[in-house]
Amino acid sequence: MTKKPIVLWAFIALKFILQVVVLSPAYDLQRDEYLHLDQANHLAWGYLSVPPFTSWTSSIILLLGNSVFWVKFFPALYGALTLYLVWKAIEELNGNFFALVLGATCVLFSTLLRLNTLYQPNSFDVLSWTALYFVLIKFCKTQDTKWFFVAAVVFAVGFLNKYNLVFLLIGLVPALLLTEQRKIFAQPKFYLALAAGFLLILPNLWWQYQNDFPVFHHLKVLSERQLVNVNRMDFLRGQILFFIGSLVVIISSLYALLRYEPFKPYRFYFWALFFTLAAFTYFKAKNYYAIGIYPIYIAFGAVYLGDVLQHGWKRYLRPVLVAIPVLFFIPMFDIAFPNKSPDYIIRHAESYKSLGLLRWEDGKDHLLPQDYADMLGWKELASKVDSLYSALPKGTTTLVLCDNYGQAGAINYYTNYGVRAVSFNADYINWFDLTKKFDNLIRIKEKADPQEELQETSPIFEHASVAASITNPYAREFGTTIFLFTGAKIDVRDKIKAEIAEEKNFQ
Repeated sequence: MTKKPIVLWAFIALKFILQVVVLSPAYDLQRDEYLHLDQANHLAWGYLSVPPFTSWTSSIILLLGNSVFWVKFFPALYGALTLYLVWKAIEELNGNFFALVLGATCVLFSTLLRLNTLYQPNSFDVLSWTALYFVLIKFCKTQDTKWFFVAAVVFAVGFLNKYNLVFLLIGLVPALLLTEQRKIFAQPKFYLALAAGFLLILPNLWWQYQNDFPVFHHLKVLSERQLVNVNRMDFLRGQILFFIGSLVVIISSLYALLRYEPFKPYRFYFWALFFTLAAFTYFKAKNYYAIGIYPIYIAFGAVYLGDVLQHGWKRYLRPVLVAIPVLFFIPMFDIAFPNKSPDYIIRHAESYKSLGLLRWEDGKDHLLPQDYADMLGWKELASKVDSLYSALPKGTTTLVLCDNYGQAGAINYYTNYGVRAVSFNADYINWFDLTKKFDNLIRIKEKADPQEELQETSPIFEHASVAASITNPYAREFGTTIFLFTGAKIDVRDKIKAEIAEEKNFQ
């Protein structure tokens, strides 16, 4: 085996090792992860929250045993494949060995380490952006129209993972029109590839149509409740922080795309970056939505720097450039990853606050970063629900009704008694099993007034009590209350159906 493959596999191995090191066992899974895992039990061509690709990965995880190891393996795998594609892009651009090492280092010691800790569509989204950009490099280099069809497949799979990939097209189309690569639009096979891509995503579009396009409701809620708190300058500032150790390389790529003669066929990448960022900024997107843009620019920058730093005193800058991403990573290791306990974070709150890590989607600062608070209290909740569920009389049926998808997903993931919790929130609204009459109700309410809930629900049951609550003060779910109602006096299914219909009409 030659030197290059050995070094590539060493980088990939280090990637997987670091993904383990940056996670502390003090945390559970994050609330979104539970929902995505539960989708494996309800396979469909679409969901209220995400397209279907994540459910396919969840099905594989379920077949493998549904352990935390596999939950964390797949985002790490998608991150490793992103690094692999950047390496291959550098080879396609005729980069030397230094360029390969520089590019791999920049990708490895970047925000992708943080992104790849969570089982969410974002890791595969970044891979999809990188893959589509890579396919365009292959077409520009070979002019072989088969790459149109490869691009169509890559886009379709990426779209079925996260609709965010549409922003790549928004930035790419005007960029192509500004350069010599506009000739792409004159090729008949380009439109055949478009048709093929459309057919691949058609099942999901049909699902959206049949369900009254819930994606638009999701975007509306996102805009009203989360993006309203997004500051456009914070978005742009985030772009710098994500790949701060690679800024020299990314800036070099932009210069090279304009002035470096071997990159002339790829000049549209220069314009695509700005058009895409402009679209994200205009729509007040969350800053991490744009992470997928940058890995391919690291490839361009690494190739250019590898070429211009070959001779004379400039070659001594090579180890400096490789060291910069590592040196930036070292201080970030302590504050940018969930590898420190909640107590540690609270004692060092200023370090986290200065980077905006304590700011939640509500626009306010809290004790912990939102993702970390969303990784606490779930095992406690599931354990307490299991305890109540197992003590109920045999032969009775019990509805476990939650306020949000995190609660329902966590209970379903950790249960030892086959509990299938539901909620009127997110995809769970479509997952109620109303084929049986319910005898009991376990109700999980966020920061509820116990007397108010008891007064509202207890007349329907013979017995009612406040059974437990989440006691972890650092959890976002702290104070969530668990109510137990037994001996239903009426069939509550009609009431549930009415609430489902009301919620869907609201949506």
